[in-house]
Parts: sequence; C-alpha cells; structure tokens
Amino acid sequence: MEILNQLLKFRSERDWEQFHKPKDLAISLSLEAAELLECFQWKNDDEVELMLKSQSKKNVEDEIADIAIYLNLLCHDLNIDLNQAILQKLRQNEEKYPIEKSKGSAKKYSEL
Repeated sequence: MEILNQLLKFRSERDWEQFHKPKDLAISLSLEAAELLECFQWKNDDEVELMLKSQSKKNVEDEIADIAIYLNLLCHDLNIDLNQAILQKLRQNEEKYPIEKSKGSAKKYSEL
C-alpha cells in the first residue's frame, strides 16, 4: 500500500490524473511490456543469461517497474484489488489446468 500511496502522490503532484484514463494506462502498460520484450529480442538463452548478469539487467528492472507502476495505477483507478484478482484467476486456472492433465505440458487447456 505504501508504494501505491507514493505512486498516487507522484501522479497528483504533477497533475497527471488527467492523462491517466483507463484506456491510456492500458496502452502505456502494453507499450512498457513491449519495451521489456525488446530487452530479450534476438537473444538466445546464453545471451539472456549473460545480459542478466551484466549492467543491462538494470534495463530489465526498469521496464518491469514501469509495467508494475501502470498496472498498480490502473487497478487503483478501476477499484480492482490486484492480489484478489490474481487469486481468483489462479483458482480459474487450477480448474482449466488440472495437474494430472497439464503437468509438464505447454498445451492450452482446450487441447488437454
């Protein structure tokens, strides 16, 4: 909750609420996720491992933080409890992907 309070204070002090409509936060979330993907683009597993042991890991951390910031603001503005939403989705996924059918498989639930 402390992080959310700091995010809200930061946003409020800059009068950015006017720019943070749900559509805009969702767009920004998607754009930041794409920037995270760019950190890994064209790298094989060995190159990713080396990158994550180098200074470049900071870029990955920054992109993950940007994603988390927009996600937290979006959840706040839509009155969604992120932790509760995650737990609810996990329960849904437990039903879609029973251990006995999905363990070790990357198949979609409709293919199990």
